[in-house]
Amino acid sequence: MMDMHCHIDLYSDPDEIIRECVQNNLYVLSVTTTPRAWKGTYALTKGVPRFKTALGLHPQLAHEREHELPLFDSLITETKYVGEIGLDGSKEYLPYIDSQLRVFRHILKECQKSGSKIMSIHSRGAVSLVLDELEKYPNAGTPILHWFLGTKKELNRAMNLGCMFSVGPAMTVSQKGKKIIEWIPRDKILIETDGPFATLDKRKLRPIDSFLVLEYLSKEWCAPIETVKNILRNNLKRLIL
Repeated sequence: MMDMHCHIDLYSDPDEIIRECVQNNLYVLSVTTTPRAWKGTYALTKGVPRFKTALGLHPQLAHEREHELPLFDSLITETKYVGEIGLDGSKEYLPYIDSQLRVFRHILKECQKSGSKIMSIHSRGAVSLVLDELEKYPNAGTPILHWFLGTKKELNRAMNLGCMFSVGPAMTVSQKGKKIIEWIPRDKILIETDGPFATLDKRKLRPIDSFLVLEYLSKEWCAPIETVKNILRNNLKRLIL
């Protein structure tokens, strides 16, 4: 299966996590929060099958790490994947939205210049703003809205912009998360965990916990596990090929 958004470098035991992923044949997208984290994170899984490392600058760090954009630019040709990027309009980070917008626009522009990327995008409290920016840079690549918590209208708008959606175990235990999963068409859905940031029952999620979403979708779609796996595999194939 897959985990299309996790932070391998931020686990206390990344080598153990990586071994567990390999044993379970997981396709893993390891996102980074700053350009400076790229080389070290990439080195953790270099040569490991089915692991990809994304180059990112997290919106919650944009106001502190905007000066790392030149480093981002120098590394962008190293990977097809970009993330975690985006905007955060929550109360704590809204005061820095101007810096976030500068960073996000710069990254989208660079993605457009260097060729289409696969982008894992944070949009908490800022879905409409994120979609506004994606409209301005239509050739930046394929956006994956990670842990999407917008409205149905915003979801439809996102789909019109070519977005996919990665959902994790934490979404399957909230009423809003469940409703959004119900809205997402089957051919637009991917699985993530957002570990180790995301938790379930006070436990930090690991990539292997992506199987919890598989089980949830099997029940929600009234479909056998193998049918759900095939749908998700096909979604992944269309994304990466």
